[in-house]
Amino acid sequence: MKKFSLAVIGLLCASAANADFQPNMQQPSPIGGFVGGTESIVTVSQVKEMRDDVPVIVKGNIVQRMGDEKYLFEDSTGSITVEIDKKDWRGQTITPSDQVKLYGEVDAGWFSTEIDVDYVEKL
Repeated sequence: MKKFSLAVIGLLCASAANADFQPNMQQPSPIGGFVGGTESIVTVSQVKEMRDDVPVIVKGNIVQRMGDEKYLFEDSTGSITVEIDKKDWRGQTITPSDQVKLYGEVDAGWFSTEIDVDYVEKL
């Protein structure tokens, strides 16, 4: 009887191993990394319609200094005030004729909308 039980157990184990068994476990979701090859660049007119704290990328020119860390940015759809901290220039010198990409967030207030810039990229 003991030999018979061992034989049955051996057959069950062998058939389970050959059944292409896959456990019902969720795979962990990926953490960070490269997702796509295109950036979603928005226009100044689109930024003015967005809600507060939405991440944005705009492409155009910084045309004028308006005060401490405040600048006037323009693209083909209009102009908007941007706030650029000293560290966000990353040592670059930008003139009004230089085209740039600004990476930042919408700063929507009661009476005006601005962009709080995190990174300036000279093109």
